[in-house]
Amino acid sequence: MPDITGGPRCPRETAELRDRVTAFVRDRVVPCEQVLDGGGPQAAAVLRALQEEARAEGLWALPLPAELGGGGMPLRTYAYVAEAEGASDHGPAALGSAPLLDVLMLWRHGSAAVRDRYAESLAAGRTRACYAMTEPGTPGTDPFLTATRAVPGEDGTWRVSGRKWFVSGAAGADLVTVLARTDGDPPDRDGLTLLLVPARSPGFRVVRELPVLGAGGQGEIALDDVVVDGDHLVGRRGGALAVAGERLQLGRTLRCLRWLGQARRAFDLMRERATTRGRSQGPLGDLQLVQRHVFESLLALRTTRPLVYEAVALLDAGRDAHVEVGLAKVAAARTLQQVADAAIQVHGAAGLGPDTALPALFRTGRAARILDGPDELHITSVARRVLRTTGAGSTRAVDPDK
Repeated sequence: MPDITGGPRCPRETAELRDRVTAFVRDRVVPCEQVLDGGGPQAAAVLRALQEEARAEGLWALPLPAELGGGGMPLRTYAYVAEAEGASDHGPAALGSAPLLDVLMLWRHGSAAVRDRYAESLAAGRTRACYAMTEPGTPGTDPFLTATRAVPGEDGTWRVSGRKWFVSGAAGADLVTVLARTDGDPPDRDGLTLLLVPARSPGFRVVRELPVLGAGGQGEIALDDVVVDGDHLVGRRGGALAVAGERLQLGRTLRCLRWLGQARRAFDLMRERATTRGRSQGPLGDLQLVQRHVFESLLALRTTRPLVYEAVALLDAGRDAHVEVGLAKVAAARTLQQVADAAIQVHGAAGLGPDTALPALFRTGRAARILDGPDELHITSVARRVLRTTGAGSTRAVDPDK
């Protein structure tokens, strides 16, 4: 039976694995969400237990390189699994796919010393990494204003000073990839470099947690003359934007897939509420306004999934997907917020309380419209690419087959 939310059908050979992941997230991860949301030693212990269960069931690190102990699953196949994992914010961490971006970045662009020292440990979940780009007081969408500075030392090391904020997972990270300026001054377009900074380095500290709409997970960090080994550059000196662009396209697409999984979760909660909630005059779902919420939510899901999978197909083929990723990112963020909002409305007061996942799903949807680039950035970027298309009536910028 095809998925009611539409989009490309999951290949038969992947469907069984996707269903196992769906069951794992539903039956193992979701019941632990409140503990995992709280952080601290108890959350860490629960997460480790879930990770061991995922390993035992052959569900561990499915998209990570096989050379590092992962499943080696290509993006076009993993996409269906990513939706299932993403139904819970904690699904990717529990199933070992959370470090995918960091592992691929180090595997492709790190020095031999960095790969040997960190890649396998990251893939195994023994080491945790995060990515620090945005700085207080500057637009996160304008990397050319980066003021964090990395100065070369006489011994071949780098000394890094600056401050970053809204760094996901900063509090528990062992490694931080930092965007710093090695040459020039803001707003120069050249001279930006990525450096891998061990979090235990003298001068590195987490300044504070930055709750997003009341939920933790983001942090502000300071780097005060932190010494970084010369072989800890990621990519070449001055080459940060090429590496970051590759990471961002894949990262945004993965987020879109996970947001689809969460939107589907909200949709299922709404359907269940509409069909089981009784009134004196019949089921809640008999009301036309409730039916409209269901219709509009299904429409949003069915129009968004094809956009996301179009981006997946292009990235998997190694092709440029700026337009497709921009469209998918805006659509998926809006869809998650819209469907979660509709589900809350159908639940009434119960949708605002702690007995369902809806408040967390809505919070994620609202934050999604800003994190990883606000809607306005993607709208402007896509429109400019389309308008730069040469030739009257040309569709080269919007047709992936051209």
